[in-house]
Amino acid sequence: MKIAIDELKFDERGLIPTVVQDARTRRILTLAYMNRESLARTIDTGETWFWSRARASLWHKGETSGNTQRVVDIQVDCDGDALNVLVEAAGPACHTGASSCFHNEVREAEKLAGSEEEDSTDLGTVLSGLYSLVRSRKQELPQGSYTTYLFQEGLDKILKKVGEEAAETIIAAKNEDRMELANESADLLYHLLVLFVERGLTLAEVSTVLRDRRK
Repeated sequence: MKIAIDELKFDERGLIPTVVQDARTRRILTLAYMNRESLARTIDTGETWFWSRARASLWHKGETSGNTQRVVDIQVDCDGDALNVLVEAAGPACHTGASSCFHNEVREAEKLAGSEEEDSTDLGTVLSGLYSLVRSRKQELPQGSYTTYLFQEGLDKILKKVGEEAAETIIAAKNEDRMELANESADLLYHLLVLFVERGLTLAEVSTVLRDRRK
C-alpha cells in the first residue's frame, strides 16, 4: 500500500520517529527523526536525511564523515506515525564509531543490588551510586560499555561530550517538554561524572564547595 507524505502522522513538532535498519542483516542501526523536508530529500536523493532536534536543522547522514546510507526501502507502520528505513550503510551508523547506535547493554545503568541506592530517587544518593559504577568501569574497562569507550578515548572526547550534552540541555530547556529536559540533564550529569572520575575529582569535593558557597 502506497502512502503519501501528507498522509503520515507527524507529531506536534512536525517530526516522525524513524528506525534505520540494515537491509541485508536487518540489524537496527539507529533511531532518528524526520520531518517532511528531510523525508522528501531522502526520497529524492536516495540517501538518508534527518532532522536534528539538538541543532534544530536538517542533517544529511554522512555529509562530513562519509558514512552515508543508501536507501533500499521506506516502510510505514500501520498507524502511519513511524517509519522504518532499510539502507545499505557505507560505514558506521553511530557517532562513536560503532556500526549501530544500539551497542550498549542495559547493565550500564544496572542497579546496585542490595545497596541503599537501589530504589532511591534522591539525586544525591543516585549520583553517589552512579559515580561508584563509573569508577568501577574505569578500573575494569568491560567490553561493550559506552563508559569504557569514553575512558579509552581520553579526556578530549569526554570534554567534547560534556559540551554537547550541555548544549542539548540548553536546547531542551527552551522547549516545553519537561521529560526531554530531564533526559538531557541526566545525560549531562552522567558525562560530568565520567569527567570527575577521569580527573580524580570526588563528589565530596564538589559538595564541600557547594556547602561553603551556601554559607
